Amino acid sequence: MSKHKSRREFLGDATALGLMGALGAGYVLSSCSDTRTTFEAPVFFDKAPDGPILRAGLIGCGSRGTGAAINFLNAGPNLQITALGDVFQHRLDRCRSLLKEQAGVEVADQNCFIGFDAYEKVIQSDVDVILHVTPQHFRPLHFVAAVKASKHVFIEKPAGVDPVGVRSVMAAAKMAEAARLTVVAGTNFRHQRDYLTTYNMVKSGIIGDLVSANAYDIRGKIWHVNRQQGWSDMEAMLRDWMNWYWLSGGDNVDIAVHQIDMVSMYFGKFPVKAIGFGGRHQRLTGNVYDFYSVEYTFDDGKTFECKTRCIDGCDTKHGFMIYGTKGYTNCQNKIFDYDHNLLWEYQYPLDETGRSTGRVAISSYDEEMINFVTSIRNNSRLNQAGNLAAATLVGIMGRESAITGKEVSWDDMMNSNAQMKPDTYAMGPVSGLDLSIPAPGLVPNTERSRRDG
Repeated sequence: MSKHKSRREFLGDATALGLMGALGAGYVLSSCSDTRTTFEAPVFFDKAPDGPILRAGLIGCGSRGTGAAINFLNAGPNLQITALGDVFQHRLDRCRSLLKEQAGVEVADQNCFIGFDAYEKVIQSDVDVILHVTPQHFRPLHFVAAVKASKHVFIEKPAGVDPVGVRSVMAAAKMAEAARLTVVAGTNFRHQRDYLTTYNMVKSGIIGDLVSANAYDIRGKIWHVNRQQGWSDMEAMLRDWMNWYWLSGGDNVDIAVHQIDMVSMYFGKFPVKAIGFGGRHQRLTGNVYDFYSVEYTFDDGKTFECKTRCIDGCDTKHGFMIYGTKGYTNCQNKIFDYDHNLLWEYQYPLDETGRSTGRVAISSYDEEMINFVTSIRNNSRLNQAGNLAAATLVGIMGRESAITGKEVSWDDMMNSNAQMKPDTYAMGPVSGLDLSIPAPGLVPNTERSRRDG
């Protein structure tokens, strides 16, 4: 089997995993042939169907994890959160308090677990579903454990921080498929009504054959946490995890995974190589860059430009432009021809005055949980783990190009032994990691892989 075929298999059929796989969630699509000239809008459900009680365990009780738990509870009837796990007591306590306050849910003391092994205890508790929302360094280890325990999984993005970890998610995705488990990923554009409707419109052929794409996530500074007296190295980094490569993967992985996943869904494949650059201007802690610009190339020579920046005091820009032979789209709600005529526009719900609200009826965070629960109850076997892993690996490919100054290929990533992992998981000193700020041109790819391993 060639690596190019393997890469396509990780994408799978983008329509099948991203849209048609959610037929149980109410998508009604006509033919997706590029020659199609008619268009039938997807139909969405506001709630998942009823069914037997589904008990969920939450691993990662920070703000995003707490939000995901509430989104899950809101997705439909007979849904419960019965177990919580985190490395920090204060995070678990706050999550527990908010679940009681906002959802009327009380999690029993015996089902609240603290420590680096908390994930095992949550998985081993009497749950049917795992909601995995930790810093992404822990994603591969925890996801593999959940799949081995035959749990359906909501897996936040991205899939990991290094090639070894992400490839283990790819393997576990295949295990989940064989076990008929549902895995829904936090690449929430795949669940947002305006994005999906626009995607289906483009697949009808309105802008012709796709030619190239630009994507942007240019925003203000990412949050940081200054180290406090009494914190160990491990505690300080875990509290400030977004600013360390070994915990977050950097912005070209953590943030740009959305852009990479969406553009790859449109093109029906993932890029095969990347060349990029980046740097660090205002980051106050950690060792990650605060901007990246990466040119990705597909196997047919078409290119995709992806830019991220997280710096205060600058203009912001977020979104996409995908160009075809007949026109272009912002991927969210508008399609134009090359005379800049508006060919099509997504119709948002109206407010009480009859004006467009400019936003979807249900947030993508709620929508992804509706799709998650619906897939489980309808046995439609929606599995987005492979797509998430491939998009993450492309993000890592771009990051490694930026921090080394070298062109990096998909095959490099598939063959790399790079793994950013500390010697031990304990609240204390941290060893076994390269915590320096990368300097392009000074550390070859192979040397970085050896040091990170």
